[in-house]
Parts: sequence; structure tokens; C-alpha cells
Amino acid sequence: MSSPDEQVIVVDAANVIGSRPDGWWRDRPGAARRLLLKLADLQQTLPGTTIAVILEGAARKALDGDPLDLAPLRVILAPASGDDKITEVTADYLSPTTPPAVTVVTADRGLRQRVQPLGATTTGPSWLWTQLDNL
Repeated sequence: MSSPDEQVIVVDAANVIGSRPDGWWRDRPGAARRLLLKLADLQQTLPGTTIAVILEGAARKALDGDPLDLAPLRVILAPASGDDKITEVTADYLSPTTPPAVTVVTADRGLRQRVQPLGATTTGPSWLWTQLDNL
């Protein structure tokens, strides 16, 4: 998936989107689509970094309709629990003998408790929003 000197940012999209009361609940796919576009822009500014964003529930429909140019952003659709998929993706990135640095962006305490023992660091959505707002 990645080289040992690479950094990986795994984004809990539902948690990040839900951290800003901007009316996202009226259009979850639209809110997810806007986040994906911003993350794709951020990805372009971070050479050596992979951004993997996990979409769950109604937000998975963000990829419906007009195609988005998200390369090289990695978008992963969770078939069920977003937390389970985030944990799985994090474990996959951390499985090589010399894994990359992996940061999971979420404010979900339970999810943090699941990924930190795997070797991931965690940060809250406000860190990511600061990066996105400064683009």
C-alpha cells in the first residue's frame, strides 16, 4: 500500500463532517462530496502523503452523479460500520515490517482506542479543518 517513509492520513469522514454544524445533515452526500473535493486539493499539496477517506451510510452516495477528479485521494466505502472499516484500513497500512506513519482523524474516543494500539496516532477534526481552510 505504501512505502515506509510515507505518511498516511485516514479520515473518518462522518466524524469530520459532523464536527461543523453547517447544515450537513440536510444533504449528507453533498457534504461528503464537498469534503472529498477539499481533501483532493489537500492531497495535491502533500507529496509523500496518502489520504484515505472512509465514507459510510448515506455519505457513500457522494460518488454518485457527475464524476469527481479525486486522484490520488483514496476513497473507501464502508459496507457497514465506518469504525470497523477505519480500523481495518489502519491495520492494513500498519501491517508491513516497516510501516508508514499513520494518523487517524477522528474525535470518536472509541475509535481512537481501537487504532492507537495498532500503532496509529490520532488527531481531531479541527486539525484537518485548519489544513483545509488554509488551502
